[in-house]
Amino acid sequence: MPQAEWQRWKPQLELVDLPLGKVLYEPSAQQTFVYFPTSAIVSLLYVLEDGSSAEMAAVGFEGLVGVPILMGGGSTPSHAVVQSAGMGYRLRANAFKDEFELSSPVKHLMLRYTQALITQVSQTAVCNRHHSLEEQFIRWLLLRLDRLPDNEVVMTQELIANMLGVRRESVTEAAHKLQAAGQIHYARGHIWVLDRAKLEEGTCECYRVVKKELDRLIPDCETG
Repeated sequence: MPQAEWQRWKPQLELVDLPLGKVLYEPSAQQTFVYFPTSAIVSLLYVLEDGSSAEMAAVGFEGLVGVPILMGGGSTPSHAVVQSAGMGYRLRANAFKDEFELSSPVKHLMLRYTQALITQVSQTAVCNRHHSLEEQFIRWLLLRLDRLPDNEVVMTQELIANMLGVRRESVTEAAHKLQAAGQIHYARGHIWVLDRAKLEEGTCECYRVVKKELDRLIPDCETG
C-alpha cells in the first residue's frame, strides 16, 4: 500500500485480540467492522439448519474479513469464526468504504484479494465434491500452515471435522494414516507437520491452484 494511503489508515486501525471461537460476524447481520488478521486465522463457514457445517475459505495475514462491505452487500449468509487464536486489526466499515472509493491503489488491492478469495471458495467446493477425504484434509492443513509462523496447527479432530463437513471418525482415520507415514504427528489437539514436502505430494491440485492464484494476485503476502 502506498505511504499516503497507509498514513491515513494508521490512526483508524484498532489492534484487537482474536481468541479461538470468537464470532466476527453472523449470517445476515450488518457488518460494522473489517478485520485484518495478523497472527489469527478466521474460518468462513456455512452452517445448515440441522447444525452441520462446512468451511468455504480461511483468512489469515494475507487477507481481510469483510469482503461483503466492499462489494456493497453489507452482510452474508455465512459465519466468520476465529479458528486459530491470534491478533489482528479492525477498521470501521464506513472508513473502509471511504478508503475503497477514495484510493485507486486500495481499490485494486482489495479487488485482487477478493478474486483470490473467490478462487479459494470455488476450489473448496470442487475439492469437497471430487477428491478423497485424505486429500481434503491435507489441503486444509497446508492452507493453515501457509498462514502460521511454524509447523504446528492447534485444532481438535472435532473442529477439523466441522470444517470439512465430515464425521470425526473419518478425520481420525486420515490423521492416523498420515502419522503412520511419518508426515505428521498428532496428539491432544496439536498437529505437527514433520514432512511438508511429502504432504504436498499427497494433496490434490486444489491446494496448488489456490496458492498459485494468491501468490499471483498478491505477490507480497509470501504465504507458504
